[in-house]
Amino acid sequence: MTADVVKLLRELVAIDSANPSLVPGAAGERTIAGYVERWARDNGLSARIVAPDPARPSVIVRGGGGGGGRGLLLCGHLDTVGHGTMTDPLTPRVDGGRLYARGAYDMKAGLAAALIAARQAARDGLAGEVVVAAVADEEHASRGVQDVLAAGGLDVDAAIVTEPTEMAVAVGHRGFVWSEIEVTGRAAHGSRPHLGVDAILKAGPVLVALAELDTRLRRTVHPLLGSGNLHGSLIEGGREESTIPDRCLITVERRTLPGETVAAVERDLAELLDRCRAVDPDLVVTSRTTLARDPFETDPSAPIVTALGAAVARVTGRTPEVTGMSYWADSGFLAAAGIPTVLFGPGGDGAHAEVEWVSLADTSACADSLIAVTRSFCGEVV
Repeated sequence: MTADVVKLLRELVAIDSANPSLVPGAAGERTIAGYVERWARDNGLSARIVAPDPARPSVIVRGGGGGGGRGLLLCGHLDTVGHGTMTDPLTPRVDGGRLYARGAYDMKAGLAAALIAARQAARDGLAGEVVVAAVADEEHASRGVQDVLAAGGLDVDAAIVTEPTEMAVAVGHRGFVWSEIEVTGRAAHGSRPHLGVDAILKAGPVLVALAELDTRLRRTVHPLLGSGNLHGSLIEGGREESTIPDRCLITVERRTLPGETVAAVERDLAELLDRCRAVDPDLVVTSRTTLARDPFETDPSAPIVTALGAAVARVTGRTPEVTGMSYWADSGFLAAAGIPTVLFGPGGDGAHAEVEWVSLADTSACADSLIAVTRSFCGEVV
């Protein structure tokens, strides 16, 4: 399948699909979604567009499904981050077994492998159905995977998200919670400090307490995912040099482990701010959650983990590592919907960076591994 998957990868990366939520005015997913739909129909697969927002479509592609077998979802995203200062970001360039282009690694190689596997499932006449969800907006708010789940009809027994994993089988990732903390002061002329309250200086003890919370979080270590953590993402406040600032806004991100909930994160932050108020009764501070995504974890003995591991071993000749990923992905939504989910994709480097590449050997092996797992997981009548 090497030639077919590389040809498809080249065609996908040549289509601009930068996320307009990240880069105002960017191309978005309409063109690439149309391409995937046409490619699917031209290759004997059924396809339909899912687009509550017509400007941000996703595509559901189906193959196999002769009757009685297990269903498998292969999920990949259509969008990329912006091009930054890349030179010819949409022109695929092959050098030393690597294909360079924006989106090659994150994650059009995995999407190409999934589509090739669905095409082969149809040709094989598998009992179970292979469904590819090519989704929009993963790089920002994951609207696409939510649209696909809300549309219904995903009667599957497991899912593989084909994000890059360096050919490992990933059974979990951390979640995250974004919080804004606002310290309120009172503006005054810098020469009259008795008339003002400096919100930036008032925020100092809050920052110290946040750093202490991060230290405590790092003491709890998950066997595959490491520790949770908290970091300061953004801070802003003040008007000009000679005015006492009446506002300081701190944005923090907390990375969460399986079992940690948004409610627990919010409770920890509320208790932290209460302790700060107890030390400084004049402190006026509030917090709110702006975005949260759940962690996920799949039992390493789950049938999809076993089947995928065996398929990769047959294709590559070596048993893949079973591990967790540091990044968050749409797998969190699929797992939350009750679908046993893993991540598996090719190796490379440069996600969101100025130089991005994917291994062509891994891309081919990824497609072959997905074909092998669809045959074993979906081929048997259950």
